[in-house]
Amino acid sequence: MIRNATEADLPAIVDIYNVSIPSRMSTADLGPVSVEQRRPWFRAHHEQRPIWVMDRDGVVAGWLSIETFYGRAAYHRTAEVSVYIAPLQQRRGLGRELLTEAVGAAGYEPGQDCLLALDAAAAEFHRDGAYHLERDGVVLSTDQLIDLYEEWLAKYPIVSIEDGLGEDDWEGWAQLTA
Repeated sequence: MIRNATEADLPAIVDIYNVSIPSRMSTADLGPVSVEQRRPWFRAHHEQRPIWVMDRDGVVAGWLSIETFYGRAAYHRTAEVSVYIAPLQQRRGLGRELLTEAVGAAGYEPGQDCLLALDAAAAEFHRDGAYHLERDGVVLSTDQLIDLYEEWLAKYPIVSIEDGLGEDDWEGWAQLTA
């Protein structure tokens, strides 16, 4: 269930955030933050810029926040959306569920008013002619990775996939762009 976050959720939100810091993939923070440090950030959110949690049987499995992107008037309709999922809950579609909810709550129709672009960074997990999805414990061939992209393209309003294959996977690039 997706619901508005309460201050009682803040420790779980901070825990999920802190777990992401060492990877440097989602945040520029270099060290853990405390609940007290995040309290002003939490309290600054409101109806137009909420924090939502994905509640799984009373446990916060992930969260999404919407923040003002830039303080200048020309950006007043632009928002920064952050999504963090607890490690044991990742790879279950919770992030997509939170994003879809956010798009709908903003009054937009996915695929018409809101489109997605992915930076797969496949060069980072392409080794020895295969794609190593270490978190999932899976190794995919080029064909299998392209099939996965096609599955996503059929389900989600994706308009661009950047760095979809390894830099030296020339046959794969010919297939992907055909």
